[in-house]
Amino acid sequence: MGKSKKFKPSQIGKNVALADQIEGATTVKSKNRIKERLRHDNDEEFVTADLSRKILKAARKQQVEIGDEGGSGPPPVKQIQLFSSSKDGDSDPESQSDHDDLEPDTYYENIEINEEDEKALEMFMATKCEKTRTLADIIMDKITEKHTELQTQFSDAGTLKLQDIDPRIKTMYEGVRDVLQKYRSGKLPKAFKMIPHLQNWEQILYITEPTTWSAAAMYQATRIFASNLKEKMAQRFYNLVLLPRVRDDLAEYKRLNFHLYQALRKALFKPGAFMKGILLPLLEAGDCTLREAIIVGSVVARNSIPVLHSGAALLKIAEMDYTGANSIFLRILLDKKYALPYRVVDAVVFHFLRFERDFRTLPVLWHQALLTFVQRYKGDISSEQRDALLLLLKKQSHPTITSEIRRELQSAKCRDVEVSDVAVAMSVE
Repeated sequence: MGKSKKFKPSQIGKNVALADQIEGATTVKSKNRIKERLRHDNDEEFVTADLSRKILKAARKQQVEIGDEGGSGPPPVKQIQLFSSSKDGDSDPESQSDHDDLEPDTYYENIEINEEDEKALEMFMATKCEKTRTLADIIMDKITEKHTELQTQFSDAGTLKLQDIDPRIKTMYEGVRDVLQKYRSGKLPKAFKMIPHLQNWEQILYITEPTTWSAAAMYQATRIFASNLKEKMAQRFYNLVLLPRVRDDLAEYKRLNFHLYQALRKALFKPGAFMKGILLPLLEAGDCTLREAIIVGSVVARNSIPVLHSGAALLKIAEMDYTGANSIFLRILLDKKYALPYRVVDAVVFHFLRFERDFRTLPVLWHQALLTFVQRYKGDISSEQRDALLLLLKKQSHPTITSEIRRELQSAKCRDVEVSDVAVAMSVE
């Protein structure tokens, strides 16, 4: 085949065949990849060959002079080869020529210090010298400083960090406050929907005065904050805004508003925040009424809660000081029939065994909670725990419930008995 024709860009499209155009466009053109080194003969920044020879001659002359001083000076320095050679001992033949004379002020004279001078200098030295800081030390200090700053921020999470607010923004959210006070249905102001995305959202929320919101506005606010806030921030909203409003409404009207009840259900969108922000603070307060426990408990009973959060709540409730409301929530959570870890089961057992030496007459709620626990988890307790609960029934009894609890315990197959049976069966096989 003949050689491919090359066409200049100006020739393409002027009486040139299409095949030749395609072939010329797709042909790989070899380029001259040899880079030409620019020579700067007159540039003084580059070391020429003659200057290199002079440097080598001066270095060798220095070595000879230092070696001829008879040991008074430092030992001779090994020759440094500026250019690599193929064999040891090979060098530039011109480097063995006569050495050029050195300038007299090239070296400084040796400074000799006697003992008296050394003592005089020590008087001006610090007795405790600080360690020299390296780059690694500086980086580690920065990391420690940042870690301390983060810990301070987390420790101050319970406090409200006030910031200067623009008067126009304050006026705008005061208008939002007036809307929320009379809100019944419809769309909410866009400025209110932006509150969860603000860094100082608590301060802005305080301007809107949540205590004056209508019940419908509280439901809408709970829906917005539960969806947009993180769990810790949602927990603060539940604990500081929603829970006080629910308790005030129950204390005032003896029943919970429908919108507030729906707000509690919507708060379960973040179950961890619900448990830490509503359920546990309500029980830790110690003044939870039966009405509050039943209504909030019905929210827990009617909605699905992950086993992890339910188990953690059971563990915390079992370790609290006893109130009647504790038995209500224990019974509700136990009725969900979760596959609880043995640690939670043991905590509930110890919760009931604490009343062995209690001489008070326990309410029916306590016996109902014990019956529910025995019915649901009698197979998850150990034989020792079963015997301890049977002894407990002799000191804490109820006319109708205790006999049922005893019957459940006597018919239980404990977890350690099942393990021993499996071990025996495996040994027989």
